[in-house]
Amino acid sequence: MAIDSDPNNPGGGDDPFAGWAEALEEQKGAGAQTIDAEQGGPLSGAPARPYGGGNGDAQVQDINMVLDIPVQLSVELGRTKVPIKYILQLAQGSVVELDALAGEPMDVLINGYLIAQGEVVVVNDKFGIRLTDVVTPSERLRRVSRG
Repeated sequence: MAIDSDPNNPGGGDDPFAGWAEALEEQKGAGAQTIDAEQGGPLSGAPARPYGGGNGDAQVQDINMVLDIPVQLSVELGRTKVPIKYILQLAQGSVVELDALAGEPMDVLINGYLIAQGEVVVVNDKFGIRLTDVVTPSERLRRVSRG
């Protein structure tokens, strides 16, 4: 394991998310973060909406039961349809043309469902995605119920 000589991270490479935390703080300082008011919650300035009726402690316990469930987050650059014979001809250095244009926002999917769009960022030589548009919870429910 390579040791990081970052003076802001005296423990070396112990915290792989330190660079991301710094980038997020920098983004907050620049005032670039915007939250859809329909989502509510502490960052939007609107009060958080409860998930259901009844006792608040029971609601917290209910939501805590699902917080550690892993989900598959993926970022999609674009798509294309090609015949199998084209796939068989692919080799190192081949270029596959996608339907997305350069500079277009990329789709962020959770378990195959679109939840946001964003742009590529680089932090400490690693790629990430800065969310530029988040699908509202009501729209997410509508999309899930259709599919």
